[in-house]
Amino acid sequence: MELALPLWFEVGSFVVLLLVLAFDLLIVFKRPHIPSPRESALWVSFYIALALIFALLMLLIGDAEHAGQFLAGWLTEYSLSIDNLFVFVIIMGRFAVPRKYQQEVLMVGIILALIFRGVFILLGASLIASFSWIFYIFGAFLLWTAFNQAFGDHDDEGEGDSWFIRFARKRLKVSDQYEGNKLRTTVKGRRMFTPLIIVFLALGTTDLLFALDSIPAIFGITQSPFIVFTANVFALMGLRQLYFLLGHLLEKLVYLKYGIAFILAFIGVKLVFHAMHENELPFINGGEHIEWAPDISTWTSLAVIVGAMAVATVASLVKLRISGSTVADAIHGDDEAAENETTVEAAPAEAAPRTNGTEDPRT
Repeated sequence: MELALPLWFEVGSFVVLLLVLAFDLLIVFKRPHIPSPRESALWVSFYIALALIFALLMLLIGDAEHAGQFLAGWLTEYSLSIDNLFVFVIIMGRFAVPRKYQQEVLMVGIILALIFRGVFILLGASLIASFSWIFYIFGAFLLWTAFNQAFGDHDDEGEGDSWFIRFARKRLKVSDQYEGNKLRTTVKGRRMFTPLIIVFLALGTTDLLFALDSIPAIFGITQSPFIVFTANVFALMGLRQLYFLLGHLLEKLVYLKYGIAFILAFIGVKLVFHAMHENELPFINGGEHIEWAPDISTWTSLAVIVGAMAVATVASLVKLRISGSTVADAIHGDDEAAENETTVEAAPAEAAPRTNGTEDPRT
């Protein structure tokens, strides 16, 4: 089904989203601080409510199919963004980023994610329009990603430099200490980069890797570039506040990766079925469409996505409770250390060796 929404609605949506993002960005750089749990919860709730209102508008202006595709796409991208957020937690810890400046760093990471996803959306839409068989590749890629997500070795995640970070560290002159949120500093008369440049490069490479997963995943739900892009924007909104709200609870959600893997596998299978329906490859079924392949509806996809994330989250919280920890302990366990960290504008020199890259934890 080819979706068509009024042009005024699409243009108006982009304008409003741009204004919201600009306002969020302005707050971060004008008032750098550590958000309280209450403040973070209010912002996360605001962005979730905004996404639901947008879905309601799509239902009223478009139809139930529009709204269903947006909700399924938004939830899929939100789950993948939480996975992305977990890697951000690792990066912040490894680079010893002062907590006071983590808001700015996170905002840069989110902006980079939007840019990379926007580029991949344009490329994906172009490929889909030209080559229907690309769904076979998208589906196979998601199935491989799901397997690696669920069964890959994550014991050493973040322990070594990525090749790109190693290359950057050899080519860039990087100081041992942070200088607030500055990228450049002067050390003994020499102009150098602060460790913040390496943090940004690590975030950028991480965002690029996650964009490779997220875009094929959502194209398995809808082929509307407008819905794909808005679902990604809404999924990234509030991610910064979610980071401060959940804290190290993300590390305790041990079954979350299985829920995400199940969603990716499900969408991968759906993409393969869709490719079979649209099949034009001469060496598959003589180039004819494969009619027996099931057609998975948008609402079935939405139910599977919600169910997978709910089961994974509840199972993780149950295990956390059995282990004797509480959610509050998991969220605030390192708050005292974090508060101590904010009293220092620069990271100590001995922390410099921690300024290295991180691999995608799913590879």
